[in-house]
Amino acid sequence: MKRSVRFAAFVLSAAMLLGLAGCGGSDDAAQSQETPAAEAEEEAGDADAKEEEDAAPADSTVLQLGTTVNEQDSFQVAAEKFAELVSERTNGAYTIEIYPNGTLGGERDMLESMQLGTLDMGIITSGPFINFSDAMGVLDMPYLFANNEQAYAVLDGEIGRELLDTLEDSGLKGLAYAERGFRNLTNSKKPIQTAADLEGLKIRIMENDVYTASFEALGVNPDPMAWADALTALQQGTVDGQENPINVIYSYSLWESQKYVTLDRHSYSTAIITMSADLFNSLDAETQQIFLDAAQEAAEYERAWVAEQESEQLQAMKDNGMEVIEDPDLDSFKEAVQPVYDQYSQYADYVSKIQEVIAGM
Repeated sequence: MKRSVRFAAFVLSAAMLLGLAGCGGSDDAAQSQETPAAEAEEEAGDADAKEEEDAAPADSTVLQLGTTVNEQDSFQVAAEKFAELVSERTNGAYTIEIYPNGTLGGERDMLESMQLGTLDMGIITSGPFINFSDAMGVLDMPYLFANNEQAYAVLDGEIGRELLDTLEDSGLKGLAYAERGFRNLTNSKKPIQTAADLEGLKIRIMENDVYTASFEALGVNPDPMAWADALTALQQGTVDGQENPINVIYSYSLWESQKYVTLDRHSYSTAIITMSADLFNSLDAETQQIFLDAAQEAAEYERAWVAEQESEQLQAMKDNGMEVIEDPDLDSFKEAVQPVYDQYSQYADYVSKIQEVIAGM
C-alpha cells in the first residue's frame, strides 16, 4: 500500500511531543493529588491510547485526485467533500489527497494516467471522455437539456449509469456526475444576440469532436485546446473568446480579457468523478460501494453549492464590466446546430431515450 509520508512525519512529531510532555509539566505534577506511580500509569495509558488513535491513519492508503482548476472552483468543493466522506466511512483507511491547478496534467493526460494506473482519481469535465468512450459524446450534443432538473433526471438515472459503465472498457471507472454547469459564450469583440453574430470569431473550445462540429455549424472558427493554454491565449488575444459556465468565468476573472457574455446555455457540462478501473476493481465490494455513494453525495453537494453561488457570480461579472446578454435568440442557435444531430446519428438512440425521460418529468 502507498502510505502518506507527511502523515508519518506527523506521527513522529507527535511521538516526540509526547516525550517532551512526559519530561515537563512539573507544575501540574506538584498540584496532582495522585501518587507518582498512579500518575505514571495514567500517562502510559494516555500514550497507548494516542498510539492506537494514530495507528489507523498511519496505515491509510493514500490516493491522489487531480483537477485542472484552482482552489476556488466548484471541483475543489466536490473533491474536498468526497475526500471527507471516504475518510469518514472507511474509518481513515483511505485518504484522498487533492492536486488542483493541473499539477498532475491536463484532463486528457490525467485520464490516460488513470488508464495506466499511475494516477488514482480525477474530476474531469465531460469533453475529453469522447476519446475514451464514443457513447459519452451524446452528453455534448448542443442544447440537449433545457435546465438542470432535466440533466439530473437523466444523469442520476439508468442512462447516466449506463454511459459511465461504457468507460470501463478503457480502464476508467466513472463514479458520479458532479457539475461544471451550462456553458455560455464569452468574447472580446462584440455582443452576441443571434447565431449569425458569431460568424468568424475564433473561440477556444474543449478538445472534443462534437464541440468542434457544433461551433463550426455556428460559423465559429473553433480552436480546441487545453484550459491552461486557453488562459494564455485569451490574455494575449490570440483567440477572441471561449465558452464555459458562469462559475468558471467568475473564478478565473475572465472579465480581464473578455467583455461580452451570452447566456446561450449551449451545453450542460458534467464533471465526472473518475477512478482508475484497476484500482476500483481491487477494492472489496463494501469499499467500492462507499466510494460510489460518497461520490454521488459529493456531486449533489457540489451542485447545490454551484446553484447558491451562481447569481452572486453573475452580478460580480457585471460589476467588473462584463456586458451580459441574458436572453439571446436561442431558436437561431438551435436551428444552426441541427445538422450536428444528423452528423452524429450514432447518438440517435440515446437522444431518443433522453427525450423520453425529459417528457416523463
